[in-house]
Amino acid sequence: MTKLLDQFGRPVDLGRLPEEQAAPALSGVRSVMSGHPAQGLTPDRLTRLLKSAEQGDAVAYLELAEEMEEKDLHYLSVLGTRKRAVAQLEITVESASDSAEDVANADLVRAWLRREDLEEEVFDILDAIGKGYSVTEIIWDFSARQWWPARLKRRDPRWFEFDRDDGETLRLRGAGGPEELWPCKYVIHKASAKSGLPIRGGLARAAAWAWLFKNYDIKDWITFVEVHGQPLRVGKYHTGATERDKEILLRAVANIGSAAAIIPSSMFIEFVEAAKGGGAGTDLYERLANWLDRQVSKAVLGQTLTTEVSGGSLAAAKVHDDVRRDIMRADARQLASALNRDLVRPLIDLNRGPRELYPRLRIELPKSTDLKLFAEALGMMVDRGLKVEQSVVRDRMGLPDPPAGEKGDFLAPLGASSPAVSPAPPALGARQPLASAFQPRASGADCACHAAGPDALDDLAGEMLGDWRPVMAPLVDPIRRLLEEAGSLEEARDRLAELIGEMESAAFEELLTRGGFTARLAGRLEAPLERD
Repeated sequence: MTKLLDQFGRPVDLGRLPEEQAAPALSGVRSVMSGHPAQGLTPDRLTRLLKSAEQGDAVAYLELAEEMEEKDLHYLSVLGTRKRAVAQLEITVESASDSAEDVANADLVRAWLRREDLEEEVFDILDAIGKGYSVTEIIWDFSARQWWPARLKRRDPRWFEFDRDDGETLRLRGAGGPEELWPCKYVIHKASAKSGLPIRGGLARAAAWAWLFKNYDIKDWITFVEVHGQPLRVGKYHTGATERDKEILLRAVANIGSAAAIIPSSMFIEFVEAAKGGGAGTDLYERLANWLDRQVSKAVLGQTLTTEVSGGSLAAAKVHDDVRRDIMRADARQLASALNRDLVRPLIDLNRGPRELYPRLRIELPKSTDLKLFAEALGMMVDRGLKVEQSVVRDRMGLPDPPAGEKGDFLAPLGASSPAVSPAPPALGARQPLASAFQPRASGADCACHAAGPDALDDLAGEMLGDWRPVMAPLVDPIRRLLEEAGSLEEARDRLAELIGEMESAAFEELLTRGGFTARLAGRLEAPLERD
């Protein structure tokens, strides 16, 4: 019996698929309890923490990345914005081909995507943007005699570690040491902000220093507010006051607020403001915090205009929006690659067997397409011989697939419909019997046109159609030249009105006039049609 292999060539144990390999435990190396390295963090401790992550022990670094999202509202906001922007994009499935088997495989994936929890699961997978990687365990179900990903469970990244030799292969932390991950059981998403080791590619590593300096800044800001944000209450006593009088005065000013003092009336206290003494202004702390926030916004979103209103032109706003969309597009493609590798392929292999080609998930930004313009351009190219699959056009225009048995392979040019539906028109220049078109409606006297006889009308029609090429050339040639010279459909449309003056219709008009006159004259005189 042939053993089923996963996408990395490892044999798959079907009995393990419904089990949970990376389940948490209250004790041991996969505890849900977390440390808090952010408390009392200093530059020296942060340096050691980041070095330890590079050397294979990333537990403290991952705990710090979690705390940064909890304690910094700006970092939480921009990182959540980036993840939600991708999690809400529409996911489509593209079949490997138009064959019935490949379409059925794509339909299987589409059926799984219709899950209410999908957006939340995708959001958890995108946790890799901040930490560099994320691991999601697939819990398979076989109750309906079909392997089905019943749940995608997020697993704490602290429970995994990278291989010390290559720095890229993930292992599960176990009581007896690192364990191999079971085949077809995990969606592993690595979203690196830069090239290098995955553990060094998370945004949390780049934002950690700005987060630390911002913490120092806010602590000093709070201290400044406590000292200078409230007025100091001073009570003055005269030179003859007794100790009893001083105690009463001190108790009075102390009851008014926290900062209080008493001095003799002959003394003087001067308060020097920080703004005047330092010369930097009382908004120094706020300006530093805002500057650090802007650097984090640039790292996470690539720009700052979507997180703050600070003026700027419409052109600048468009550039910033283009940068944001570029990042969204890159995140979506990385996510689709991970899902195609770790979810779509196992789903098809377990239910349909290995394939050479697999359906593909596509996560793309919505495109603003002028469907009318697209249809006009497509029709023109198909009429000129371009082969286009119907499934491609349906996916582009968002149209559903037709019922089974009614699917065609390619779009057909205009006029090439099936004879059963509409007979194909005769070739230009060929003689088509016209007698049926001139038959009388009743059995009464023959009409004047019938006196000319069907044979004579056929001869006249054949003679006129035989001359169509030299007659129509002055009308058609300018249009043909325009289509060959135009670089786009819009250019051809705009220049079409200019061609009217170049079209010569005299020969065509003369042909119609002569033919019509001959037929009318023969009908009135009840004489046979004769050619020169």
